[in-house]
Amino acid sequence: IGMAMGNDPNFAEWITRALTFLVISCPCALVISIPLSFFGGIGAASANGILVKGSNYLEALSQTKYVVFDKTGTLTKGVFEVTGMHPTAEVIKRVGSEEEARALLLETAALLESYSNHPISKSLKEAYAKDVDVDRISQVEEIGGHGVIAMIDGRKAAAGNHRMLKKLGMEGSIKEFGEDAGQKAATMVHVVFDDLYLGYIEISDIVRPQSKTTIENLKKAGICKTVMLTGDHKKVADEVAGLLGIDEVHSELLPADKVSKVEQLLESKGEKEKLAFVGDGINDAPVLSRVDIGIAMGALGSDAAIEAADVVLMDDNPLKILLGIQISKKCLRVVYQNIVFALGVKAVCLLLGALGIANMWMAIFADVGVMVLAVLNAMRCLRVTPQKELEPGLE
Repeated sequence: IGMAMGNDPNFAEWITRALTFLVISCPCALVISIPLSFFGGIGAASANGILVKGSNYLEALSQTKYVVFDKTGTLTKGVFEVTGMHPTAEVIKRVGSEEEARALLLETAALLESYSNHPISKSLKEAYAKDVDVDRISQVEEIGGHGVIAMIDGRKAAAGNHRMLKKLGMEGSIKEFGEDAGQKAATMVHVVFDDLYLGYIEISDIVRPQSKTTIENLKKAGICKTVMLTGDHKKVADEVAGLLGIDEVHSELLPADKVSKVEQLLESKGEKEKLAFVGDGINDAPVLSRVDIGIAMGALGSDAAIEAADVVLMDDNPLKILLGIQISKKCLRVVYQNIVFALGVKAVCLLLGALGIANMWMAIFADVGVMVLAVLNAMRCLRVTPQKELEPGLE
Protein backbone atom coordinates (compact mmCIF):
# COMPACT_ATOMS: atom_id res chain seq x y z
CA ILE A 1 0.00 0.00 0.00
CA GLY A 2 2.84 2.34 0.91
CA MET A 3 4.55 1.66 -2.42
CA ALA A 4 1.30 2.32 -4.32
CA MET A 5 1.02 5.70 -2.57
CA GLY A 6 4.60 6.51 -3.50
CA ASN A 7 5.96 6.16 0.05
CA ASP A 8 9.18 4.41 1.00
CA PRO A 9 8.13 0.92 2.22
CA ASN A 10 11.08 0.75 4.68
CA PHE A 11 11.33 -3.04 4.54
CA ALA A 12 14.04 -3.24 7.22
CA GLU A 13 11.86 -1.61 9.88
CA TRP A 14 8.76 -3.67 9.14
CA ILE A 15 10.68 -6.94 8.90
CA THR A 16 12.20 -6.11 12.30
CA ARG A 17 8.74 -5.40 13.71
CA ALA A 18 7.39 -8.63 12.23
CA LEU A 19 10.21 -10.69 13.70
CA THR A 20 9.80 -8.95 17.06
CA PHE A 21 6.05 -9.69 16.95
CA LEU A 22 6.79 -13.31 16.06
CA VAL A 23 9.22 -13.80 18.96
CA ILE A 24 6.83 -12.19 21.45
CA SER A 25 3.90 -14.35 20.31
CA CYS A 26 5.80 -17.62 20.86
CA PRO A 27 3.73 -19.66 23.42
CA CYS A 28 6.73 -21.25 25.19
CA ALA A 29 5.76 -19.88 28.61
CA LEU A 30 2.32 -21.48 28.47
CA VAL A 31 3.35 -24.71 26.75
CA ILE A 32 6.13 -25.41 29.23
CA SER A 33 4.94 -23.95 32.54
CA ILE A 34 1.38 -25.35 32.58
CA PRO A 35 2.36 -29.04 32.20
CA LEU A 36 5.20 -28.46 34.69
CA SER A 37 2.69 -27.07 37.20
CA PHE A 38 0.61 -30.25 36.94
CA PHE A 39 3.71 -32.45 37.08
CA GLY A 40 4.79 -30.56 40.19
CA GLY A 41 1.36 -31.05 41.77
CA ILE A 42 1.37 -34.77 40.97
CA GLY A 43 4.93 -35.01 42.36
CA ALA A 44 3.98 -33.22 45.58
CA ALA A 45 0.98 -35.53 45.98
CA SER A 46 3.16 -38.61 45.40
CA ALA A 47 5.69 -37.40 47.97
CA ASN A 48 2.82 -37.30 50.49
CA GLY A 49 1.55 -40.79 49.66
CA ILE A 50 -1.20 -39.72 47.24
CA LEU A 51 -0.93 -41.26 43.78
CA VAL A 52 -2.84 -39.30 41.11
CA LYS A 53 -3.16 -41.07 37.77
CA GLY A 54 -3.28 -37.93 35.60
CA SER A 55 -3.37 -34.14 35.53
CA ASN A 56 -7.08 -34.17 34.57
CA TYR A 57 -7.88 -35.96 37.84
CA LEU A 58 -5.76 -33.46 39.79
CA GLU A 59 -7.76 -30.63 38.24
CA ALA A 60 -11.08 -32.38 38.93
CA LEU A 61 -10.05 -32.92 42.56
CA SER A 62 -9.99 -29.15 43.09
CA GLN A 63 -13.60 -28.95 41.84
CA THR A 64 -14.94 -31.65 44.18
CA LYS A 65 -18.12 -30.64 46.01
CA TYR A 66 -19.55 -34.04 47.01
CA VAL A 67 -17.61 -36.81 48.78
CA VAL A 68 -19.15 -40.27 49.15
CA PHE A 69 -17.54 -42.78 51.53
CA ASP A 70 -17.71 -46.50 51.89
CA LYS A 71 -17.64 -47.40 55.61
CA THR A 72 -15.65 -50.56 56.21
CA GLY A 73 -11.93 -50.06 55.64
CA THR A 74 -12.42 -46.42 54.71
CA LEU A 75 -13.94 -44.51 57.62
CA THR A 76 -13.24 -47.49 59.86
CA LYS A 77 -10.00 -49.44 60.13
CA GLY A 78 -11.51 -52.59 58.68
CA VAL A 79 -9.96 -54.42 61.63
CA PHE A 80 -12.77 -56.45 63.12
CA GLU A 81 -12.88 -58.24 66.44
CA VAL A 82 -15.31 -60.89 67.62
CA THR A 83 -17.11 -59.30 70.56
CA GLY A 84 -19.84 -61.84 71.21
CA MET A 85 -21.10 -65.33 70.31
CA HIS A 86 -24.74 -66.26 70.80
CA PRO A 87 -25.70 -69.90 70.11
CA THR A 88 -29.35 -70.92 70.15
CA ALA A 89 -30.91 -72.92 72.95
CA GLU A 90 -31.40 -75.85 70.56
CA VAL A 91 -27.68 -76.01 69.77
CA ILE A 92 -26.73 -75.77 73.46
CA LYS A 93 -29.10 -78.63 74.20
CA ARG A 94 -27.66 -80.81 71.44
CA VAL A 95 -23.95 -80.34 72.26
CA GLY A 96 -24.38 -80.32 76.04
CA SER A 97 -23.02 -76.94 77.13
CA GLU A 98 -23.00 -73.28 76.11
CA GLU A 99 -19.19 -73.27 75.81
CA GLU A 100 -19.22 -76.16 73.35
CA ALA A 101 -22.06 -74.51 71.44
CA ARG A 102 -20.01 -71.32 71.07
CA ALA A 103 -17.03 -73.36 69.88
CA LEU A 104 -19.21 -75.09 67.26
CA LEU A 105 -20.65 -71.75 66.14
CA LEU A 106 -17.20 -70.21 65.70
CA GLU A 107 -15.72 -73.30 64.02
CA THR A 108 -18.54 -73.46 61.47
CA ALA A 109 -18.18 -69.75 60.68
CA ALA A 110 -14.39 -70.04 60.34
CA LEU A 111 -14.71 -73.01 57.97
CA LEU A 112 -17.21 -71.16 55.80
CA GLU A 113 -15.07 -68.02 55.65
CA SER A 114 -11.77 -69.84 55.12
CA TYR A 115 -11.55 -68.95 51.42
CA SER A 116 -12.49 -65.28 51.81
CA ASN A 117 -10.13 -62.31 52.29
CA HIS A 118 -12.85 -59.99 53.59
CA PRO A 119 -11.90 -58.26 56.89
CA ILE A 120 -14.85 -59.91 58.64
CA SER A 121 -13.68 -63.33 57.43
CA LYS A 122 -10.16 -62.64 58.72
CA SER A 123 -11.50 -61.70 62.13
CA LEU A 124 -13.44 -64.97 62.38
CA LYS A 125 -10.37 -67.01 61.43
CA GLU A 126 -8.24 -65.11 63.95
CA ALA A 127 -10.82 -65.69 66.69
CA TYR A 128 -10.88 -69.41 65.83
CA ALA A 129 -7.07 -69.45 66.31
CA LYS A 130 -6.70 -72.96 64.85
CA ASP A 131 -5.73 -74.36 61.49
CA VAL A 132 -8.78 -74.70 59.27
CA ASP A 133 -9.17 -78.12 57.64
CA VAL A 134 -10.10 -76.99 54.13
CA ASP A 135 -10.63 -80.61 53.05
CA ARG A 136 -13.92 -80.52 54.95
CA ILE A 137 -15.23 -77.70 52.73
CA SER A 138 -16.52 -77.92 49.17
CA GLN A 139 -18.78 -76.09 46.71
CA VAL A 140 -18.02 -72.69 48.20
CA GLU A 141 -20.25 -69.92 46.84
CA GLU A 142 -19.75 -66.32 47.95
CA ILE A 143 -22.84 -64.17 47.41
CA GLY A 144 -22.18 -60.44 47.28
CA GLY A 145 -23.97 -58.50 50.02
CA HIS A 146 -25.21 -61.72 51.65
CA GLY A 147 -22.44 -64.08 52.75
CA VAL A 148 -21.12 -67.56 51.98
CA ILE A 149 -22.81 -70.87 51.24
CA ALA A 150 -20.77 -74.10 51.15
CA MET A 151 -20.79 -77.80 51.96
CA ILE A 152 -19.12 -78.84 55.23
CA ASP A 153 -18.64 -82.61 55.65
CA GLY A 154 -21.17 -83.06 52.86
CA ARG A 155 -23.85 -80.95 54.56
CA LYS A 156 -25.07 -77.53 53.49
CA ALA A 157 -23.95 -74.59 55.64
CA ALA A 158 -24.16 -70.82 55.37
CA ALA A 159 -22.81 -67.72 57.11
CA GLY A 160 -23.86 -64.16 56.40
CA ASN A 161 -26.04 -61.22 57.31
CA HIS A 162 -29.80 -60.93 57.71
CA ARG A 163 -30.21 -61.06 53.92
CA MET A 164 -28.69 -64.52 53.93
CA LEU A 165 -31.19 -65.66 56.57
CA LYS A 166 -34.00 -64.24 54.47
CA LYS A 167 -32.66 -65.99 51.37
CA LEU A 168 -32.69 -69.28 53.27
CA GLY A 169 -36.18 -68.60 54.65
CA MET A 170 -34.95 -68.53 58.24
CA GLU A 171 -35.31 -64.83 59.07
CA GLY A 172 -37.61 -65.67 62.00
CA SER A 173 -34.93 -67.70 63.79
CA ILE A 174 -33.36 -64.66 65.44
CA LYS A 175 -36.58 -63.90 67.36
CA GLU A 176 -35.36 -66.31 70.03
CA PHE A 177 -32.88 -63.63 71.14
CA GLY A 178 -35.50 -60.90 71.52
CA GLU A 179 -36.58 -57.90 69.49
CA ASP A 180 -33.39 -55.93 70.24
CA ALA A 181 -31.06 -58.58 68.83
CA GLY A 182 -31.40 -57.33 65.28
CA GLN A 183 -30.80 -53.71 66.30
CA LYS A 184 -27.35 -54.01 67.85
CA ALA A 185 -24.65 -51.56 66.76
CA ALA A 186 -22.36 -54.34 65.59
CA THR A 187 -22.00 -56.51 62.51
CA MET A 188 -23.87 -59.79 62.98
CA VAL A 189 -22.81 -62.98 61.23
CA HIS A 190 -25.59 -65.57 61.28
CA VAL A 191 -24.56 -69.22 60.95
CA VAL A 192 -26.70 -72.06 59.58
CA PHE A 193 -25.68 -75.74 59.39
CA ASP A 194 -27.75 -78.56 57.93
CA ASP A 195 -30.94 -76.43 58.02
CA LEU A 196 -30.37 -75.64 61.70
CA TYR A 197 -29.84 -72.05 62.81
CA LEU A 198 -26.79 -72.21 65.11
CA GLY A 199 -26.87 -68.58 66.27
CA TYR A 200 -24.98 -65.40 65.49
CA ILE A 201 -21.56 -63.86 66.10
CA GLU A 202 -21.10 -60.16 66.90
CA ILE A 203 -18.19 -58.43 65.19
CA SER A 204 -17.23 -54.82 65.84
CA ASP A 205 -15.11 -52.50 63.73
CA ILE A 206 -13.00 -49.56 64.93
CA VAL A 207 -13.53 -46.05 63.56
CA ARG A 208 -10.32 -44.46 62.26
CA PRO A 209 -9.13 -41.67 64.58
CA GLN A 210 -8.70 -39.32 61.59
CA SER A 211 -12.19 -39.85 60.17
CA LYS A 212 -13.99 -37.24 62.27
CA THR A 213 -11.33 -34.59 61.54
CA THR A 214 -11.57 -35.47 57.86
CA ILE A 215 -15.32 -34.88 57.72
CA GLU A 216 -15.09 -31.63 59.69
CA ASN A 217 -12.35 -30.18 57.51
CA LEU A 218 -13.95 -31.33 54.26
CA LYS A 219 -16.90 -29.10 55.12
CA LYS A 220 -14.53 -26.22 55.92
CA ALA A 221 -12.82 -26.78 52.56
CA GLY A 222 -16.10 -26.14 50.71
CA ILE A 223 -17.51 -29.66 50.31
CA CYS A 224 -21.30 -29.33 49.98
CA LYS A 225 -22.29 -32.79 51.19
CA THR A 226 -20.69 -35.90 52.68
CA VAL A 227 -22.44 -39.23 52.16
CA MET A 228 -21.80 -42.74 53.50
CA LEU A 229 -22.84 -45.89 51.63
CA THR A 230 -22.58 -49.26 53.33
CA GLY A 231 -23.98 -52.75 53.30
CA ASP A 232 -24.01 -52.85 57.10
CA HIS A 233 -27.11 -52.85 59.26
CA LYS A 234 -28.89 -49.51 59.62
CA LYS A 235 -28.17 -49.30 63.35
CA VAL A 236 -24.43 -49.69 62.80
CA ALA A 237 -24.37 -47.23 59.90
CA ASP A 238 -26.38 -44.58 61.74
CA GLU A 239 -24.15 -44.82 64.79
CA VAL A 240 -20.95 -44.32 62.77
CA ALA A 241 -22.48 -41.52 60.68
CA GLY A 242 -23.71 -39.72 63.81
CA LEU A 243 -20.30 -40.04 65.46
CA LEU A 244 -18.48 -38.59 62.46
CA GLY A 245 -21.03 -35.93 61.50
CA ILE A 246 -21.79 -37.26 58.01
CA ASP A 247 -24.65 -35.46 56.27
CA GLU A 248 -26.37 -38.43 54.63
CA VAL A 249 -26.17 -42.19 55.14
CA HIS A 250 -27.57 -45.14 53.17
CA SER A 251 -27.28 -48.61 54.73
CA GLU A 252 -28.01 -52.25 53.91
CA LEU A 253 -26.92 -51.73 50.29
CA LEU A 254 -25.80 -54.34 47.79
CA PRO A 255 -22.95 -53.39 45.41
CA ALA A 256 -25.49 -52.62 42.67
CA ASP A 257 -27.44 -50.42 45.10
CA LYS A 258 -24.31 -48.33 45.72
CA VAL A 259 -24.04 -47.65 42.00
CA SER A 260 -27.72 -46.61 41.90
CA LYS A 261 -27.26 -44.20 44.83
CA VAL A 262 -24.18 -42.67 43.19
CA GLU A 263 -26.09 -42.28 39.92
CA GLN A 264 -28.77 -40.32 41.80
CA LEU A 265 -26.14 -38.05 43.37
CA LEU A 266 -24.49 -37.48 39.99
CA GLU A 267 -27.83 -36.40 38.51
CA SER A 268 -28.56 -33.98 41.38
CA LYS A 269 -25.21 -32.14 41.42
CA GLY A 270 -24.27 -29.11 39.34
CA GLU A 271 -22.61 -29.45 35.93
CA LYS A 272 -19.25 -28.07 37.08
CA GLU A 273 -19.34 -29.78 40.48
CA LYS A 274 -17.41 -33.01 40.89
CA LEU A 275 -18.31 -36.06 42.97
CA ALA A 276 -15.64 -38.22 44.60
CA PHE A 277 -16.10 -41.70 46.01
CA VAL A 278 -13.71 -43.20 48.57
CA GLY A 279 -13.63 -46.98 48.92
CA ASP A 280 -11.36 -49.96 49.42
CA GLY A 281 -13.12 -53.22 48.52
CA ILE A 282 -13.60 -55.23 45.33
CA ASN A 283 -17.32 -54.42 45.56
CA ASP A 284 -16.44 -50.71 45.29
CA ALA A 285 -14.76 -51.05 41.88
CA PRO A 286 -17.98 -50.39 39.85
CA VAL A 287 -18.66 -47.21 41.83
CA LEU A 288 -15.03 -46.03 41.64
CA SER A 289 -15.10 -46.29 37.86
CA ARG A 290 -18.44 -44.47 37.58
CA VAL A 291 -17.84 -41.30 39.63
CA ASP A 292 -15.90 -38.18 38.60
CA ILE A 293 -13.06 -38.97 41.01
CA GLY A 294 -12.51 -42.47 42.39
CA ILE A 295 -10.28 -42.61 45.48
CA ALA A 296 -9.03 -45.98 46.74
CA MET A 297 -7.30 -47.00 49.94
CA GLY A 298 -3.95 -48.37 48.74
CA ALA A 299 -2.79 -50.43 51.73
CA LEU A 300 -5.99 -52.23 52.71
CA GLY A 301 -7.74 -51.83 49.35
CA SER A 302 -8.22 -54.64 46.87
CA ASP A 303 -6.37 -54.74 43.55
CA ALA A 304 -9.65 -54.24 41.67
CA ALA A 305 -10.45 -51.06 43.62
CA ILE A 306 -6.94 -49.66 43.12
CA GLU A 307 -7.09 -50.41 39.39
CA ALA A 308 -10.46 -48.68 38.97
CA ALA A 309 -9.54 -45.62 41.07
CA ASP A 310 -8.16 -42.30 39.80
CA VAL A 311 -6.43 -41.46 43.09
CA VAL A 312 -4.83 -43.93 45.52
CA LEU A 313 -4.05 -43.17 49.19
CA MET A 314 -1.03 -45.32 49.97
CA ASP A 315 -1.34 -45.31 53.78
CA ASP A 316 -5.17 -45.46 54.05
CA ASN A 317 -5.30 -42.14 55.92
CA PRO A 318 -8.56 -40.34 55.00
CA LEU A 319 -6.96 -36.99 55.90
CA LYS A 320 -4.92 -37.39 52.72
CA ILE A 321 -8.12 -36.62 50.80
CA LEU A 322 -8.00 -33.11 52.24
CA LEU A 323 -4.29 -32.82 51.52
CA GLY A 324 -4.93 -33.92 47.93
CA ILE A 325 -7.61 -31.26 47.52
CA GLN A 326 -5.23 -28.68 49.00
CA ILE A 327 -2.47 -29.69 46.55
CA SER A 328 -4.84 -29.62 43.58
CA LYS A 329 -6.17 -26.16 44.47
CA LYS A 330 -2.65 -24.77 44.87
CA CYS A 331 -1.65 -26.34 41.54
CA LEU A 332 -4.62 -24.76 39.77
CA ARG A 333 -3.84 -21.37 41.34
CA VAL A 334 -0.29 -21.55 39.99
CA VAL A 335 -1.58 -22.57 36.55
CA TYR A 336 -3.97 -19.59 36.41
CA GLN A 337 -1.24 -17.24 37.66
CA ASN A 338 1.07 -18.38 34.86
CA ILE A 339 -1.66 -18.02 32.25
CA VAL A 340 -2.60 -14.50 33.33
CA PHE A 341 1.03 -13.41 33.76
CA ALA A 342 2.23 -14.83 30.43
CA LEU A 343 -0.73 -13.57 28.37
CA GLY A 344 -0.67 -10.19 30.10
CA VAL A 345 3.02 -9.54 29.46
CA LYS A 346 2.76 -10.80 25.88
CA ALA A 347 -0.30 -8.64 25.16
CA VAL A 348 1.50 -5.50 26.33
CA CYS A 349 4.68 -6.37 24.44
CA LEU A 350 2.75 -7.25 21.27
CA LEU A 351 1.09 -3.83 21.33
CA LEU A 352 4.45 -2.10 21.86
CA GLY A 353 5.99 -4.23 19.11
CA ALA A 354 3.24 -3.32 16.65
CA LEU A 355 3.82 0.36 17.42
CA GLY A 356 7.57 -0.06 16.93
CA ILE A 357 8.40 0.72 20.56
CA ALA A 358 9.47 -2.78 21.62
CA ASN A 359 12.83 -3.97 20.35
CA MET A 360 14.18 -7.49 19.99
CA TRP A 361 15.55 -7.52 23.55
CA MET A 362 12.08 -6.84 24.92
CA ALA A 363 10.74 -9.57 22.64
CA ILE A 364 13.28 -12.03 24.03
CA PHE A 365 12.22 -11.11 27.58
CA ALA A 366 8.55 -11.55 26.64
CA ASP A 367 9.40 -15.03 25.37
CA VAL A 368 12.34 -16.53 27.26
CA GLY A 369 12.15 -14.28 30.33
CA VAL A 370 8.45 -14.89 30.89
CA MET A 371 8.98 -18.61 30.34
CA VAL A 372 11.72 -18.75 32.99
CA LEU A 373 9.60 -16.79 35.50
CA ALA A 374 6.58 -19.02 34.80
CA VAL A 375 8.68 -22.17 35.26
CA LEU A 376 10.05 -20.86 38.57
CA ASN A 377 6.48 -20.14 39.68
CA ALA A 378 5.43 -23.65 38.60
CA MET A 379 8.09 -25.09 40.92
CA ARG A 380 6.05 -23.80 43.85
CA CYS A 381 3.67 -26.70 43.26
CA LEU A 382 6.35 -29.01 44.64
CA ARG A 383 6.21 -27.32 48.04
CA VAL A 384 3.00 -28.02 49.92
CA THR A 385 2.55 -27.18 53.59
CA PRO A 386 -0.40 -29.07 55.19
CA GLN A 387 -2.92 -27.02 57.13
CA LYS A 388 -2.04 -26.87 60.83
CA GLU A 389 -5.17 -28.74 61.89
CA LEU A 390 -4.19 -31.64 59.62
CA GLU A 391 -0.53 -31.99 60.65
CA PRO A 392 -1.02 -34.31 63.68
CA GLY A 393 -3.14 -36.77 61.67
CA LEU A 394 -0.76 -36.77 58.69
CA GLU A 395 2.28 -37.94 60.64
